[in-house]
Amino acid sequence: MTKSELIAELAAANPHLLSRDVEIIVQTIFDEITAALARGDRVELRGFGAFVIKHRDARTGRNPRTGDAVDVDEKHVPFFKAGKELRERVNRNAGRKRRAVTSSDNAADRL
Repeated sequence: MTKSELIAELAAANPHLLSRDVEIIVQTIFDEITAALARGDRVELRGFGAFVIKHRDARTGRNPRTGDAVDVDEKHVPFFKAGKELRERVNRNAGRKRRAVTSSDNAADRL
């Protein structure tokens, strides 16, 4: 799902809000998450997951084209860890899709 699809679905689910207002709300949430991560804070959304910043040390990497050694600076990268409720929901829905594919495959084998 893209950000514009998210905005469209939220606007459809909340007809009392204007689409441009929903867009401002979504953008504000993303901006606040970004600002918190930039400050080094952890962002936790209960039932969904947590965004944290992980530190990666400087290292020597390789240029894939030439094979030459390249110094890679240390950096901080955003990392998302899914919450228990999200993992369970995804796994529950993935199981349904997998069973549906398996049952139709078996039906095709019988023909």
